[in-house]
Amino acid sequence: MDASDSTLSCRSRETEIVFLDLETTVPRRAGQSFSVLEFGAVVFCPWKLAELESFATLIRPKDLSIVATRSGRRDGITRDSVVDAPAFEEVSDKIFDILNGRIWAGHNIQRFDCVRINEAFAAAGRDPPVPVGVIDSLGVLREKFGHRAGNMKMEALATYFGLGQQKHRSMDDVRMNFEVIKHCATVLFLESSLPGILKGKWHPSSSIVTRSRSNNNHGSTPSRTLSNPEESAGSMNVHSRKSPPVSASMRRSLPYSRRAGLRKVTQRVKNLLGKAQHGSQPMASLLKHSYPVIR
Repeated sequence: MDASDSTLSCRSRETEIVFLDLETTVPRRAGQSFSVLEFGAVVFCPWKLAELESFATLIRPKDLSIVATRSGRRDGITRDSVVDAPAFEEVSDKIFDILNGRIWAGHNIQRFDCVRINEAFAAAGRDPPVPVGVIDSLGVLREKFGHRAGNMKMEALATYFGLGQQKHRSMDDVRMNFEVIKHCATVLFLESSLPGILKGKWHPSSSIVTRSRSNNNHGSTPSRTLSNPEESAGSMNVHSRKSPPVSASMRRSLPYSRRAGLRKVTQRVKNLLGKAQHGSQPMASLLKHSYPVIR
């Protein structure tokens, strides 16, 4: 897209949205900090959903030993991947320029990416870029889209919409994030168009196991999720954890199941109580009248 098209697409820099994603090391011990290994960002016009510019780069940390030599992911970042990459200080000007004064967007960026960006600029002795606003798609989608895609993480959302596997590489995740938002927005638009027919008709997949369901089942097959939220608990034989159902095999059997055996026990109790009362007439009378009841 040339400069003239960019000017027509968005009114000003403050209204442009930059989707961003970071890949970092994971601290292995107390006191160890995160190190940025990759930065990726794409600037979009919110009115035309047009891509205005993009930037991505691997970043070499000061200590290469904190980067694993092998990655458990297919396209994961390894030590060899970043050994010839620029240091953060070498690309900080470009990162600042693409972020500063724009709206930042991304998945879980408020708790992670924004914090890591501030830390990286502080370590480089520079003031961090400042957004004019932040859109965290994790919080927005949980509020607007519900939990129909499970935990609403990027991997779960990509699976829900059939967008493929999350690669955990900055530019791939940025573009997947943008596609997920477009899919969610389309679904919400359609539901709002015919709320009486479409809204609320979705239901969570029975394959999704929450922590509470997992604990209740102790590794057994998850119980079926109600396909209709209004389905009565009685028809499903639902019980709370405080009062679990008692099966026939769990019921305690009586030591004497036959009537003859119970009569013998009753008679022995009567004799012992009678002796304890030294032949007291009130006690004998009480036992006499109580015997038909307890037998």
